[in-house]
Amino acid sequence: MKKFDKDRLILAIAAPVLAVVGALVVTALVLLATGKEPFHAFNVMVTYGSHSDSQVYILNKATTYYLAGLAVAVGFRMNLFNIGVDGQYRLAAFFAAAVGGAMSIPGIIQIPIIILTAMVVGALWAAIAGVLKVTRGVSEVISTIMLNSLAGIVIGYFLQDGRLGVTDKSANMVSTKPLPSSSHLFNFTTSTDPIVGFIVFAALAGVIYWFLLSRTRFGFDLRAVGRSEPAAEASGVSVKKMVMSSMLISGAMAGLVGMPTLLNQSYEYGTDFPVGIGFTGIAVALLGRNNPVGIAVGAVLWAFLERASNGLEFEGYDKEIVGVIQGVIVLAVVIAYELVRRYGLVRQQRQVGEELAAAAGPPGGGNNGSDGPDDKQEVKA
Repeated sequence: MKKFDKDRLILAIAAPVLAVVGALVVTALVLLATGKEPFHAFNVMVTYGSHSDSQVYILNKATTYYLAGLAVAVGFRMNLFNIGVDGQYRLAAFFAAAVGGAMSIPGIIQIPIIILTAMVVGALWAAIAGVLKVTRGVSEVISTIMLNSLAGIVIGYFLQDGRLGVTDKSANMVSTKPLPSSSHLFNFTTSTDPIVGFIVFAALAGVIYWFLLSRTRFGFDLRAVGRSEPAAEASGVSVKKMVMSSMLISGAMAGLVGMPTLLNQSYEYGTDFPVGIGFTGIAVALLGRNNPVGIAVGAVLWAFLERASNGLEFEGYDKEIVGVIQGVIVLAVVIAYELVRRYGLVRQQRQVGEELAAAAGPPGGGNNGSDGPDDKQEVKA
């Protein structure tokens, strides 16, 4: 048992180490191919990303990326690909902003209402894809991608002056009515920019995600469906119910993605509201292997690379090189974990075979298959 635990620990460490080394080697080759010095580029990235203002930026960006990664990971745990997180969080943030701007009540009541509104809208929008899958067999990949476009159309229809939008003539921009100051969420003051207070809620969401999927019957059923639908159904698990439940939870989690921006930074939903975070969440979930701690590391790494791109640009490097690095890291992680998984599986099979052979002992129990004298006497008797 101790040997098995040791091997499992070694394999768990080998995967990320192999991924990082592979990503660094490929990135260095790409930089060399463009005529740039790779070690100087890495030094610039680390130095620029270590500045105090960069650290605040990384934490704030990582908060939204972490929530997006959790939303995607819920579906990944049962082989559901919720590609619609981007549309779900934008639609949720829009209606949450509209509801919050229309109210003027104490913040201790209004903030929970805004957050709950975002979660409900995100869950309902994701539920459409769930219903299509369980009733008509429509792939969630296709339906959620189409729902992303529909979300943009719905927002564009309502985000107009005279409907749910208000025109700011000085900035020539349309947005929802600003949230009252009482509904602004707290921030953590630093020597540079503040750290968004929603980082606390993001950490809480990670704990809930871990407990729900690792310590409850629902999480066990969800993972069982992800491993084998026929086996899970044979054991009494309703696959359709699990599909709907996971889509609802994933959509509700996606509804939180826009809250750090809405409650801590912009305080309204406008045409400049961040987009594309949902697709970043897919990469972050892959980097973190659907583990809440791993997703957090992936979110911080992704935010760090985005911030470091500014430092590279100042030094004359192409800013797009960071996009190459991000893509290489994702590929390296996926390939490294798959290689380690296959090696671990072969190793376990070999160990089981050796243990079975040792338990069986020599052929014939040590007498080459012939009957001993006692056996012959018993036969004669």
